[in-house]
Order: sequence, then structure tokens, then C-alpha cells
Amino acid sequence: MTDRITVNPAQNSDAPSLPSWMGEEAVTYAQAGVDTAEGARAVEAIKDVVHATYRPEVVGDIGGFGGLFSIAAAKGMEDPLLVSGTDGVGTKLKVAQLAGKHDTVGIDLVAMCVNDILACGAEPLFFLDYVAIGKLKAENVAEIVKGIGEGCKQAGCALIGGEMAEHPGVMEADDYDLSGFCVGVVDRSRMLDPESVREGDVLVGLASSGLHSNGYSLARKVCVEGKTHYELRLAREELGGASVEEALLTPTRIYVKPVLSALKACPGAVRALAHITGGGITENLDRALPEACDAEVDLGTWPVPPIAKFVCDAAHLDEGEALKTSNMGLGMILIVDPARAEEVEAALRAAGETTYRAGRIVAGSKAVRYANEGALYGYEG
Repeated sequence: MTDRITVNPAQNSDAPSLPSWMGEEAVTYAQAGVDTAEGARAVEAIKDVVHATYRPEVVGDIGGFGGLFSIAAAKGMEDPLLVSGTDGVGTKLKVAQLAGKHDTVGIDLVAMCVNDILACGAEPLFFLDYVAIGKLKAENVAEIVKGIGEGCKQAGCALIGGEMAEHPGVMEADDYDLSGFCVGVVDRSRMLDPESVREGDVLVGLASSGLHSNGYSLARKVCVEGKTHYELRLAREELGGASVEEALLTPTRIYVKPVLSALKACPGAVRALAHITGGGITENLDRALPEACDAEVDLGTWPVPPIAKFVCDAAHLDEGEALKTSNMGLGMILIVDPARAEEVEAALRAAGETTYRAGRIVAGSKAVRYANEGALYGYEG
């Protein structure tokens, strides 16, 4: 026998030729690098995590072609607006992969999306994720999604769908990337709007948990590259006893529940809100300003997290560059009616937030300026 089907032209000169591949040994999807059985095992491994995030509005279950969510949450609103956001975790993932710790970056993924739509005053309703991975391992994916589920619980939104995509030949086996997508809702009359900001309003900063998910290209370059695992896992006095690895992997703080609680308790008191992400205070606070106002930030009125100072010192950044690189200790800044600032601060503290009176709104041209230059690290408590 031969391993190929042939036709003898001498016997039948009119016989059609057959495709050249016929008779060749088949190459399966698994042999090409995609393991559908492992994918199914991964889906099974995350079901409990997903179910734990469900809200009453979720319809059906994971596994379909689309996630279903009732809009009942908007029934009591006069003019409900849907607010959407998408983001990723960025190069912080490389630190997680180096450390072999995958259960916190999912929190970062959710945080970057829900904190963004919170800037409109929106309540996050549901979340979807996209996990691209070189070689799918159910246990690792389950760890990643465990973090996403925890982030969704902290934000009060449902994880209603996602995608796990194996990319052999495109990504290294242990490499992965994450993207997130969230949808929320806000009543138009309660939407936070930079156009409502007025000269004399005050800045109320909310403490960050560290670098959050920004500035990691710099952090990796000056704090990780060329270092041994021992050095990265060594407890450091300048980091409050944490290691570099631990400090860099501290999850992004999710502000949704405390801020929404304060907005409900103090209607109309908060004019606008800035989520301090890549670009730091300098390149994010201006997004919450109208054309005729500046934000004047008082340096030294809040503490800078040890890891932020550690990275800036290692990179030899001056004060101005540091304030354009990371949040430097304020993950979110609210612009508040001065007559009601104490009321808002009290509501935020009651919800578990640490607040700092960080400056004011002045006449200007939609810019961020700093008072007390040179005092960034001078907070005395």
C-alpha cells in the first residue's frame, strides 16, 4: 500500500487530478499549538469566580455567544446614559510574570476601567475581559480570572463574559496580555461635568495604594532589569518592610463604592473627578477642568507612597517629571463645592477612604500648576 491516493493516467487520461494534500498525515489543532480541551477546562475552573460577581440583572450564564444584562438598573432614572470604558494593565504584567504571581493583575484590569467611568459619576454594571496567552494553562488562567472576579466584586459589577485566546507562534508560552471592557450607567442630571467647575472649588485627593498600573516601563527599567530574584524579594526598609516585587504588585485601588456612596450622600457637591493614571496629576487633572480654569495643587499636602519615591529616586527624576509619571500618592482627585468640602470628606472617610485637601481651582486656561514647588516629599501628617 501507499500512503497516497493516485490515479494512473494511462488507465484514465480523463480522470480529474486530486488535491496534492490528499493522503498526507493530518495536522490537528492541538499540534498547531491550540489545546481546546485545556480551554474547556479553564472555563470550568472559572465558573465559580464568575458566578460570585453576578448581580440580579444578569440573564443566563457564561458559555453563550453574548452576555445578557437587564437594564432594570436604569428604571428609576429620568435620562439614563450608558458609559463605557476599556483599558489594560500594561507592562505591570511583566512583573507579575517574573514573580509567577497572577492573582492580582485582574484587580488592576478592572480598576483601570471602572475608575475611568466613575469620573462621569457612573455606576459600573458589567465587565468583560480578554485574555491573550501564549500557551493556555487552566490553572494560570483561573488565577488571572480570580483577580478579575475580585475586582468586579470590589466595584459591584458583574463579570458576564470574556475571551481566552491562545496565540502559539505569536506570544511566548508563558506570556499573556489582558484587556478589559466595562459598561455603566448614570442619570444625566447627576453626571459629573467639568463645565460645572468654578473658580474657588477645592481639590480633595484620595490616597492611592501605590503606583497602581502606571509608570511600569520606567519602574521595570530602573528597579527590575538586571536584578536577581533574591534582590527583588528582599525586604527593604525604605519600602516599609515590603520587597520591590511586593510593592510593584500591590493592586490598583478601586474607588467605585466609596465615591458613589459620597455622591449619593452629598448630591451636587462634587463637580468633577479625575482618575490619576498614566501621565500623573499633571496630565490627568486638566481633563476635569473647563477652559477658563486652572487647578492649583499644593505639594506636600499628602504622603507619597514609598514605592513611588523609590522608583523616582532610582530614575533620578526631578519633581516635575515625577508628577508627570505616576500618581505620586493620589489615585483620584475630586473637585468639590468649597461650601460642602467637609461634608464630602466626611462621607468619603465614612466609606473607608483617606482624603487630603490638595489645592483649589483658580482662573486660568485648563492647566495644572503647582504651589510649594520642591515640597512633593515634604508631607508631615
